[in-house]
Formats: sequence, structure tokens, C-alpha cells
Amino acid sequence: MDNKKALSMIGMAMKAGKVASGEFATEKAVKKRMAYMVIVADDSSDNTKKSFRNMCAYYNVPIYFFSDKEELGHAIGKQFRASLAILDEGFKNSIEKHFK
Repeated sequence: MDNKKALSMIGMAMKAGKVASGEFATEKAVKKRMAYMVIVADDSSDNTKKSFRNMCAYYNVPIYFFSDKEELGHAIGKQFRASLAILDEGFKNSIEKHFK
């Protein structure tokens, strides 16, 4: 897994307006079927991880547990972020390449 490149792609997606960040916005994007992928910080609470794991399984959205809250937030130019949703298939595909 190439952390720096993945975080860089997440930052580019944010600049393009294709990221929903924060737990509420991520959940809303998944439920409206706008999310192509969900990324949850590794250091999120077990309850948060379980909640997103179940929601993504139900709505058939790929979910990844990656990095930590501080790095995810920094990648998108914000403070701490426990979760974010990628709203574009192209960005999803390029970020996924760095996760595998």
C-alpha cells in the first residue's frame, strides 16, 4: 500500500469537489448512492468502523480502513476526519490501485 500516493489522490479528489468528508456527510453520500468508495481511519472507534462496515455492505459500496484521522484530514485540507466518501469513479479507481 502506497500511503503518500493514496493520500495525494484523495487530496486531488477533494480539490475537484468529489469528496464528502465527516461521518454525517459520508453516511448521506452512501445512502443517496453517490459514494463510489468509503475510507475510514484506522484509529476510528470500533462503533464507527462497525457502523460504516454494515452500511457499506448493505449499499454495496467498497470500504477501506486506512491511515489515521489526522492524515486523512490533512490530505483534504481539514482537521481530523474519521471517514470520507469518494464521489467519482475515476478517483475511486486510481485510489484503489494504491491500496492493493
